[in-house]
Amino acid sequence: MSVVDRSGLDPEQLWVAAVGTLAAVLIGGSLAFPRTVYDRFVWQYFWGPVEADAHAAQCAVRAAGGGTQYLTSTDACAAAGGVVAYTGYTVVSEIGYVLVLLLALGGVVLLLRRLDIGTDRRFFYALTPFVFFGGALRVVEDATDAAPGAETLLAYPWNTLVISPIIYVTVFAITLVAVLGAVWAHRRGFVDDYARPLFGAGLAVLLATFAVLFALGLGVDPRVSFHPQVLVATLVVATGTAALTWVLVERFAPEVNRGTGFVGAVVVWGHAIDGAANMIGLEWLTALGAGPNLVAKHPANRLIVEWTASLLPAGIQSVIGAAWSFLLVKLVVATIVVWAFDERIFEESPRYAVLLMVAVLAVGLGPGTRDMLRATLGV
Repeated sequence: MSVVDRSGLDPEQLWVAAVGTLAAVLIGGSLAFPRTVYDRFVWQYFWGPVEADAHAAQCAVRAAGGGTQYLTSTDACAAAGGVVAYTGYTVVSEIGYVLVLLLALGGVVLLLRRLDIGTDRRFFYALTPFVFFGGALRVVEDATDAAPGAETLLAYPWNTLVISPIIYVTVFAITLVAVLGAVWAHRRGFVDDYARPLFGAGLAVLLATFAVLFALGLGVDPRVSFHPQVLVATLVVATGTAALTWVLVERFAPEVNRGTGFVGAVVVWGHAIDGAANMIGLEWLTALGAGPNLVAKHPANRLIVEWTASLLPAGIQSVIGAAWSFLLVKLVVATIVVWAFDERIFEESPRYAVLLMVAVLAVGLGPGTRDMLRATLGV
């Protein structure tokens, strides 16, 4: 007997109960033990990094009395008392985001089931522009934050809407409105297929975001530069390595892509964008004449690159660098994930399979788009 049968609840009721329980635990714990649960868990690992990023600081420091200070010096952050939250991600926060993502995916599956959509690959392709949009939207805050203290397009607290992880909620809300609008238009007979207007809506918000970014880069904002060679180099490296990977897969292990078809190729390409953007951003910007190299924010990126650097002789590392290993890892891991999606998964749970493929694409293409555009605009 399944959990649903034993509980007497339908899946939607179980999902609401799970979300409500989690919220009650966090809110109740924060009220009962604010210093331990809120300050040292919720704030330090989740909201504090967003606050620090929103204020263009290296870290945010929360005092015992509840006041928050924003520091721009790494040394000052290290010497600060109180609870310190650094910008970027930690192992704890990334685990938390993965758990929230899985819970959100379950909720979206239930919503799509109620709407009776999302069972075919057209839904995956229709959502692809929104994945690009999420990465590009994040760069709007990066670009307008290029000079701390200067006037920005989005001031605090509005700029938190385009900072991770809040930006995922923002993009989800926009995408949800587009999905509901496309379904409504289809059911009212205004369009023959909901997927086309959904794709069009995603393309529209993406192009609007690109327009803002490239207007900033082409002289509207003197703090932002424009380096098209970075954009071209990233796309060429990503497309070339993804195509080579897929040719080798089709040649020597065609069963890898038997379940996903061309969707699998798109997923591998999305992760190749992430790998190529990291490789170029971390080690090749100076060589391309696009300013100083960037610094990896994700723990996984740093660990892979640092581990590779520790294995390579200094002479070889000075020539080829170490960040190429992250691109290699992204290609291998994406291919393995695609392999896991066989025909049976799409037959038994088509909505969940399609959504998981979108999620797998998003965790590569979203950050990759951001890193690619950051480097292109010199922010």
